[in-house]
Amino acid sequence: MDSKAKNLLFVLGPTSVGKSDTALKIAKKIEAEIINCDSKQVYKGFDIGTDKIPLEKRENIPHHLLDIAEPSTQFTSADFVHLALKAIEYISNKKKLPIIVGGTGLYLKALLDGLFPEGKSNPELRQKLEKEVLEKGLESLRRKLMEIDPSYCQKIGKNDKVRLIRALEVFYSTQKPLSKHFLNTKSFVKDFQILKIGLKLERKLLYRKIEERVDRMFKRGIVKETQDLLNAGIDEVSPPFRALGYKYVLKFLRKEMSLEEAIHLTKRDTRHYAKRQMTWFRKMEGICWFSPSEYSSIAEYIKKNLK
Repeated sequence: MDSKAKNLLFVLGPTSVGKSDTALKIAKKIEAEIINCDSKQVYKGFDIGTDKIPLEKRENIPHHLLDIAEPSTQFTSADFVHLALKAIEYISNKKKLPIIVGGTGLYLKALLDGLFPEGKSNPELRQKLEKEVLEKGLESLRRKLMEIDPSYCQKIGKNDKVRLIRALEVFYSTQKPLSKHFLNTKSFVKDFQILKIGLKLERKLLYRKIEERVDRMFKRGIVKETQDLLNAGIDEVSPPFRALGYKYVLKFLRKEMSLEEAIHLTKRDTRHYAKRQMTWFRKMEGICWFSPSEYSSIAEYIKKNLK
């Protein structure tokens, strides 16, 4: 790798496909460090339910942006961009390759395509929208957003209250949909030589890996982890509790369902999430797709294309 070149590698793909393992293999082969791009793995203490790579399995490869946010705070795309750019600069200055690893599409989009200048927030308007959620449910806001900004509405999860409210707040404050604001943004990494490696598996195999991962999470003690987090005073409505792993565990602990049902529904929702992720990544330009087992082809592709 040319020491003057600014290279940036992305390892993308749906949940459970094997991004962390592949990134580790790459990082061990070439001088590299890993930057997490998973919106729930940034939170401290939420380990099993986010499938955070344990310290002992990181093979002495530095991992950045793991365990950096307090559970009570909302970690945003802007926060991610700010800290990811710092990490990229730090790694590049050491003449190493930064590898961004994860499946949170909105974070990736913010880094690659830019953020619009957000302007001032409108607490009064936000309060009004929060009240509407309590009175009429989240679906009411979703219908409104679908009318004024269908393209952005389709990109966010149907239960993502924070982004729904933010998008409506931006529209009512500026009379311009969020997706239109994004058209005038600039990439934060335009000076880099960017490589995007996508990992994919045949659907049946991916779904099997998802089911195995969920079983593993329950065996590793996600129920105890959730109870411990609640005992430590972390509120059920905290952002990291929205991670797929915790939703039904919380219902199980409230005695609203059996453990079997919690496991079954976690698997179902994770399969749906993986499907949405693949839809998102298919729209992203410049991704070269591989199966995780094609490691020698991935290594060859990186070697050939890095400056």
